[in-house]
Amino acid sequence: MCQKPETGGITMAYQTINPYTNEVLKTYPNATSTDIESALVTGHDLYKKWRNEPVNSRSTILHKIADLLRDNEDELAKIIVEDMGKLFKEAVGEVELCALIADYFADNSEELLKPTKIKSGAGDAWVEKHSTGVIMMVEPWNFPYYQIMRVFAPNFMVGNPMILKHASNTPGSAVSFEKIVNEAGAPDGSLKNLFLSYDQVSDIIADPRVQGVALTGSERGGKSVAAAAGQNLKKNTMELGGTDAFIVLDDADIDEVMKVAKNARIYNAGQVCTSSKRFIVADNLYDEFVKRLTEQFSTLKPGDPMDPNTTLAPMSSARAKEKLQKQVNAAIKAGAKVEFGNKEIDLPGQFFPATILTNIDKNNPAYSEEMFGPVAHVYKVHNDQEAIDLANDSNYGLGGITFSGSKDHGVKVASQIETGMEFVNTFMFTLPELPFGGVKNSGYGREMSNLGLEAFVNEQLIVAVDKPDLNNLAGGLF
Repeated sequence: MCQKPETGGITMAYQTINPYTNEVLKTYPNATSTDIESALVTGHDLYKKWRNEPVNSRSTILHKIADLLRDNEDELAKIIVEDMGKLFKEAVGEVELCALIADYFADNSEELLKPTKIKSGAGDAWVEKHSTGVIMMVEPWNFPYYQIMRVFAPNFMVGNPMILKHASNTPGSAVSFEKIVNEAGAPDGSLKNLFLSYDQVSDIIADPRVQGVALTGSERGGKSVAAAAGQNLKKNTMELGGTDAFIVLDDADIDEVMKVAKNARIYNAGQVCTSSKRFIVADNLYDEFVKRLTEQFSTLKPGDPMDPNTTLAPMSSARAKEKLQKQVNAAIKAGAKVEFGNKEIDLPGQFFPATILTNIDKNNPAYSEEMFGPVAHVYKVHNDQEAIDLANDSNYGLGGITFSGSKDHGVKVASQIETGMEFVNTFMFTLPELPFGGVKNSGYGREMSNLGLEAFVNEQLIVAVDKPDLNNLAGGLF
């Protein structure tokens, strides 16, 4: 669930520009060097304080954050709509998901962070899980609260204070999330939002008080931030997008498939890293699939994202729309066939028509690009192996969906797809107990679940005996 963040050292204008009305609602000042130093001092002091406090000492505050999210659900959802154009009902769902994540880590972190015993001839041995220090978060616009929460909740419980650099087009969401954290009674430094340039991000990463970096964004942005982290030997996690495949095997129930297919591509106007961007369909179902997907796309209603009758939201910005149109034009020029869509929507907002492209071969730039918007690619295959090979013929490996008439058959194929996440006969979804992340150019590391909780912990080995017995350790000394 990523976006295409800004890169480079130029100063960004942090603005809320409503993508439905094109109105500039608010502009925010950029962070100063004084702001940055203050955040680092406060965060590092809090880290040292938290080191001496038990994990469960923070659970009440995290539950309070969940309560405040639910209490202010509609107001917070509207801020998302104004920032990046998400349908209001989807924005409400995002706020609810954030509350669910907060409650999960508040309830389960103490147990998940307990020491792990090791059976060893060396004596009593175990691994303790400690906080490491301030974490630098670089987060995207497409899920403005959720992307923060899936890093914030586990690291808050671990005891790692956080500095947030949000996307420049969702500053209202960043301010609102930080406000909720503060209102819940979290100590100063728990989460500090700063409106930063990427040069400033690099400077923060280089600071010895910062011990980790979490980024969700584009491959280009990930390489830049990961390089800065690597130069400074800072642990980092990267979630960098994908060209997720939706595989329809020859024994799939097409009625069941079509219950999922449209939303798998159109949710959040298709601006989701785990959107199904490539539909790989068995030849016996291909024509019916294209026909039905066309029918489904034709019923979408663009309009005001606050209107419950609207089913196609505007894209997040004029820039995003322009980039997607260039990609579609290039695909058509290289031989892709427009089965549906690619016709201008006569509305003032940044709307892109739901579009279906077929006849995409390996020489077409669309074959290997991520199209971040409501454009579906449909491919025909003749057997399972062709489907597997086509799905894996990508530099990305984030997630995917496989449909089969038999769960066992679907699992057999899904387990051969080179991704971090696969869902069989169901919509791809996220829950706090499920790890989120990918392989290949989709990044590394995991968020959510126990894996996300442990992404930035010091796994400290402790070995203890009453008296040393060197005779039992022959060959083990160094």
